[in-house]
Amino acid sequence: MKTILTRESLAEFASAHQPPCLSLYQPTHRCHPENQQDLIRFRNLLKELETSLLKQHPTVEIRQLLEPFEALADDPVFWNQTLDGLAVLGGSGLFRVFCLQRPVTELAVVADSFHTKPLRRFLQTVGRYQVLGLSLHKIQLFEGDRNVLDEIDLAPGVPQTITDALGDELSDPHQAVSSYGGVGAGSTPMRHGGKKDEADSDAERFFRAIDRAVLEHHSRPSGLPLLLAALPEHHSLFRQVSHNPFLMAEGLLINPDVLPMDDLRERAWQAVAPQYEAQRAAWADEFLAAKSHELGSDDLAQVAQAAAAGRVATLLIDADRQIAGRLDAATGQVESADLSHPQVDDLLDDLGELVEKMGGRVVVMPTAQMPSQTGLAATYRY
Repeated sequence: MKTILTRESLAEFASAHQPPCLSLYQPTHRCHPENQQDLIRFRNLLKELETSLLKQHPTVEIRQLLEPFEALADDPVFWNQTLDGLAVLGGSGLFRVFCLQRPVTELAVVADSFHTKPLRRFLQTVGRYQVLGLSLHKIQLFEGDRNVLDEIDLAPGVPQTITDALGDELSDPHQAVSSYGGVGAGSTPMRHGGKKDEADSDAERFFRAIDRAVLEHHSRPSGLPLLLAALPEHHSLFRQVSHNPFLMAEGLLINPDVLPMDDLRERAWQAVAPQYEAQRAAWADEFLAAKSHELGSDDLAQVAQAAAAGRVATLLIDADRQIAGRLDAATGQVESADLSHPQVDDLLDDLGELVEKMGGRVVVMPTAQMPSQTGLAATYRY
């Protein structure tokens, strides 16, 4: 029932949907007994959705819209496998569940469009990254940020072993293992005469297959930096064959299997942090320079009109702010309103969606890192 969160997810929600659109967010917990309260919170938020729907929709339609939400509430396996946050978005013909690696603010809203700003925070921040754990015996993929790192399931198209990748084309497996297998365990590699070239060829073809599959199924959909964690000799060969533009120049020269998860996260963040800080500072500096030349603004009304005209190149949004109201996507006119109304959403969320539709870049940032105090900061194309 859980869905992998990707850029395509936002595109799916941004496309036209028959209203009403139901968006539910709540913090969750990984462990017992804290996670016992999660289902209670979820059911309370369902009641809020129902109350909002009753204002404008018949009972039969409401029952159909809430049916998948109720089914999720009745799934005990799901509620024992949650992470730190939960997003559930549903409507006519659409139902998506996302388990998130950090808490989100409780929210239950029924509107003409989906509330996606909390999801955008995960997808459009340079603070998130992936780690590829690479050896000839095991492929692992991790995803996280400064505070958390979790192993994630490999997509079906990603081979997990050299045998999966090469199949019948694999050279004598005993020779290949004796040539490389010891390295994965941290010992001295054993070479067996003429079989060395075959083992080298197998490893190269395996790494090419991994590179292609990870790029197609994980790096491109997520857009996240990819950190390679492997022994030095595997680094050299993988980088020779890799065509993944998300692969970072920095890497971890160690087999991740020998590290506790917290240690792996700390080492990974040390490698990712300089890139994160540089990108964050560049966006802030770009906005301040543009604003000084009247090519940027942090005024909501001005930015909304510029977004409708396709002028916004980069929009920074405060992750901790909500501005209730309506946005006319055609004219950029904004109208303040009450968020509890069934046809009202967060203006910042709608503005971010509009900028993306017009080809701009949207980045959701923590309050302390925003270069303005208004909840948004836009840099214009012209």
